[in-house]
Amino acid sequence: MPAEMPQNPSDEAEPLARLSSMKNAHKPDAAPPESPPEDAANANPAAAPADPAIDQEPMAIISDIHGNLEGLTVVMEEINKRGIRRICCLGDVIGYGPNPLECMDIVINACEFTIMGNHDFAIFYEPYNFNTAAENAAFWTRGQFETDTDRERRNRRWRYLGSMQTRLNTSRFLAVHGSPRRPINEYIFPDDIFSAQQKISLIFDRITHLCFVGHTHVPGVFVQHPDFYSPEDLGNKYVISDEKAIINVGSVGQPRDHDPRSSFAILHPDHVEFIRLPYDVATTVEKVRAIDALDNFLGQRLVEGT
Repeated sequence: MPAEMPQNPSDEAEPLARLSSMKNAHKPDAAPPESPPEDAANANPAAAPADPAIDQEPMAIISDIHGNLEGLTVVMEEINKRGIRRICCLGDVIGYGPNPLECMDIVINACEFTIMGNHDFAIFYEPYNFNTAAENAAFWTRGQFETDTDRERRNRRWRYLGSMQTRLNTSRFLAVHGSPRRPINEYIFPDDIFSAQQKISLIFDRITHLCFVGHTHVPGVFVQHPDFYSPEDLGNKYVISDEKAIINVGSVGQPRDHDPRSSFAILHPDHVEFIRLPYDVATTVEKVRAIDALDNFLGQRLVEGT
């Protein structure tokens, strides 16, 4: 158990040793990664192959599923209905929620890229400075991975989890879970534009144009002024220009902007579209309550969107 817990019981603390980019991402026969060097996360970030035709296809960008099958199912149905073939996941597929295996299997089959989040890291390595509810959920989730009797399916999930890259560079954007400085663990909060302007400035120095993030579960767009715009401020549409922007796509499985609906975004050639979708929250809440290892708070917060 970590010696210090975050002051806010709903959040994990930030610091974590940096990880390397895993270039063998999602190959079925890839071996689990060895312990990476401390500074490798900033070296040779994985890059998607440049293809001008593919590059202009709409891409759904999802994040922070947190084992919420009901939320993920609704989001995937919407993506399929829109005919979108490319999906990038910004991490935290698991942790907190009651259906980690089902969510992991959907992501394995559907996502072109998946970034490692702090909860994904916690399951594969160790939970670091998590609060009690988050730590207990991490160990319970790990148990679900380990006790699947289908060896091939179990090993496939572990290989996928271990091969998640910490950042993705494409010709159009950078994608990380937390921030360009600390890709797994650093939070970029809307209030930082007032209270941590130097932090925001240093983060923007790390990007060339667009950067997609998750981690805070609060959707919106940061610009370099600095300023922050919620999807409502933008009419759910951010028009891409030459300005640098950090775009948080929100959370599929655990929104924290006082809106319980699942959140994700679609990258179009000239704009980013924010989507909110209602799902069967009550079913997810009841699943959490039925699992003794999961704190009831993890279900109740879904009702309130906090």
